[in-house]
Amino acid sequence: MSKNILVILGHPSSDSLCAHLADAYVSGATQAGHQVRQIRLGDLAFDPILHEGYKKIQPLEPDLVQAQEAITWANHLVFVYPTWWGAMPALLKGFFDRIFLPGFAFKYRDNSKFWDRLLAGRSAHLLVTMDTPPWYYRWVFRMPGHNQMKKTILEFSGIKPVKVSNFGPILGSTQKQKENWTAQVLDYGRHA
Repeated sequence: MSKNILVILGHPSSDSLCAHLADAYVSGATQAGHQVRQIRLGDLAFDPILHEGYKKIQPLEPDLVQAQEAITWANHLVFVYPTWWGAMPALLKGFFDRIFLPGFAFKYRDNSKFWDRLLAGRSAHLLVTMDTPPWYYRWVFRMPGHNQMKKTILEFSGIKPVKVSNFGPILGSTQKQKENWTAQVLDYGRHA
C-alpha cells in the first residue's frame, strides 16, 4: 500500500551524513512507489525561537506554513538528525517549538489536565546518528533525546508507533560502515 511519506532533515547542513541518509530513504521509498516529500530545515527561513511561548500568537513564516501542510499531508514521518549533547540539534527543536502548536499538534481539553492528540493516525521513524556508541547512549545515558522525540513530542501529539534506528559511533567510522548504514536506510525506505 502506497504511503504519503515526509522526510525531515534535522541537520542544518545539506552536506552531512544525515543528509546522505535522508536522500537514501527518499530514494528507497520512491522506488517502492510511495509519495515522498522532503524538508531540509537548514534551507528554511524561520525564527526557531518561540519568543512569547503560548501567551502571544507568533505568526508562522511561509516555510513553516508549508511544513505544517506537509505534515498534515503525510501519514508517515521520517526524521533524520544527529545527536548533539544528548539530544536533537537546536534547529530541529526550534522547528518543533514553532509548529507543533496548540490547535495543530494538540489541544488541551476544557477544565482538564488531558489533551487531544491532533496528529493521530501517523507513524514515524527516527534515523539518528551519534558519536556515542548506541549501546552506551541507551544503557548509560538512558536515551534522553530519543525519549524526548518519541514520548514528549511525537506520541504526545498522537504520532505512533515511533521506530528509532541508531547509527554510530560516527566518530572513527569507516567508509564501508557509512555505505552499510546507507544501504540499511535505503532498505528502510523500500519497506516503509
